[in-house]
Amino acid sequence: MLNTTKIVYKIGTIPLATEICRVFTSSGIKRPVNDPERISRMFREASLVVTAYDDNLLVGIARALTDHCYCCYLSDLAIANGYQKKGIGKELINIVKKEIGDKCSLILLSVPTAMDYYPKVGFEKIDNGWIIKRRI
Repeated sequence: MLNTTKIVYKIGTIPLATEICRVFTSSGIKRPVNDPERISRMFREASLVVTAYDDNLLVGIARALTDHCYCCYLSDLAIANGYQKKGIGKELINIVKKEIGDKCSLILLSVPTAMDYYPKVGFEKIDNGWIIKRRI
């Protein structure tokens, strides 16, 4: 059983693209893992990155785009397989919430398979949203 007390959380640390791709692939999240330069840029350009490490092994990551005063879009939340359902995702979200403060809304888009998870960690479902999807 995983001892989550040894998980270390870091704010602002940007892992190597290979580490991020490994977590993305392991977690099941769909991201362009075959394009490490794009992954690298996604994290380099992010406003807020929070990572979770088991010793030196990246096991979880949250990436957000925010103005730190009104809204924050949680673009990625991924936990490596074997580390899921241990509270790591919830802690990453809590750290993001602490960093953005109470005046800032936290918003995300969910894949259908994760829709049951987000209410458990404090999110409310909204129906008033729109999207223009990326072409590639």
